Amino acid sequence: MNLMSWRLRRAAARLRHDKVELRELIQAHGPGGQGAMMMLLAAPCVLPVPGVGSVLGWGLVALAWAMWGGQNLDKLPDRLAKVTLPRAWAQRVLRFLATVYGAASRLSRHRMSALAGWGTRSWMPLLVAWMAFLIILPIPFGNVLPASALMLLGVGLVFFDGLLVLAAVAAAGLATLFPVALGVVTVVWGPQALAFLMPG
Repeated sequence: MNLMSWRLRRAAARLRHDKVELRELIQAHGPGGQGAMMMLLAAPCVLPVPGVGSVLGWGLVALAWAMWGGQNLDKLPDRLAKVTLPRAWAQRVLRFLATVYGAASRLSRHRMSALAGWGTRSWMPLLVAWMAFLIILPIPFGNVLPASALMLLGVGLVFFDGLLVLAAVAAAGLATLFPVALGVVTVVWGPQALAFLMPG
């Protein structure tokens, strides 16, 4: 088992409080760069954990701003760090991240590394900010695609895998098309069609 995967699974098993602050998840992960922070903030939005998308979206905006300035966001603003998750959801987030790290350690490798290098990252803050904006918007099931794109981008940066960076760009394109498609459905067939496609 990958060391990070083992570490996150152990941290999930050791959670004891009914409410777990986001800072505890960050501490469980340990030091990491921009890619790791991106994965930590995006993971609850992929699952998705109820009610955290709009909050963590602003954390991703802060990450995009740090990336734009060439800085590493090693800790979150205090207000974001104190966001709490129910223990069951916090465990799911850590286990999900453990699964991602485990799969990435087997499948990812240094390839097309120029796409994941510092010299090519000037466009990445814009992509992260745009995905964060889509996560913040109150779109039904609208968190999953942009958060998945950010997870792919984060893994690509952590493992210097340019192929995953390209996959993240493709996923970001789909994430952008999704609300457009919903808008077209609403305009052409009316709100009733949207309610039929996405009940509840």
